[in-house]
Amino acid sequence: MHTGSDLGQNLSLTALQKENEQLKDRHLWLESIVNSVPAMLYCYDNNNKTITWCNHYLAAAFGYTPAEMTGLGMDFFRHIMHPDDFKMAVVAQQSFIDNKSHFGGVARIRKKGDTDYRWLLGMEVPFTWDTQGRVKEIICAFLDLTNAIDTNAQLTVALSEILRRQNENLLNKLTPREKDVLGLAVQGLNNKEIANSLNLSRYTVETHRKNIRLKLKVRNTTELVAIARKIGFQ
Repeated sequence: MHTGSDLGQNLSLTALQKENEQLKDRHLWLESIVNSVPAMLYCYDNNNKTITWCNHYLAAAFGYTPAEMTGLGMDFFRHIMHPDDFKMAVVAQQSFIDNKSHFGGVARIRKKGDTDYRWLLGMEVPFTWDTQGRVKEIICAFLDLTNAIDTNAQLTVALSEILRRQNENLLNKLTPREKDVLGLAVQGLNNKEIANSLNLSRYTVETHRKNIRLKLKVRNTTELVAIARKIGFQ
């Protein structure tokens, strides 16, 4: 004979089983979305730049199994990225050590065994943190720009707009006097000539140029002139 207590337990067990089945179905549905979304998704440990998880789309696009990616550590990125772009992986890693909220950019990536590179757009954000509040894992999404063939006109406009905003952001970092110094430097004037033109001491001009290089993150005059022209100085 079943008591009221037994009946209640059976009902509770049935409800839990039903809830468990619903959770399984939900999990499978979410997993299918993650593996079917037209983006390369992955997580990596920011301490050693080791892949901790990726979706099927990324594994197929790069030609490496998840286990191979994890085993290679930082070398995985060295294998798939163009040599001139690999430094971005190191910069991204340091950015999150410095508590940056996100990191994004474009890079040339190639599949295992291929010789040709594709342009990918990537965006990374912190995903997990350790007990000290330091970023532990990063989640990243890559989109293949070479497949954006249906909206070429819009893509061109979008990239131009992005570059314009980036240039404005760089320009806004400079003080009015630094802009004066930069404009004359782009024209080819040396520090003495700039000092005479602006009625400043040569030491002051040198200080301005040093600050400009730091703000624009360039190492020498050649890089300074190149980025200044991109910003709009002629």
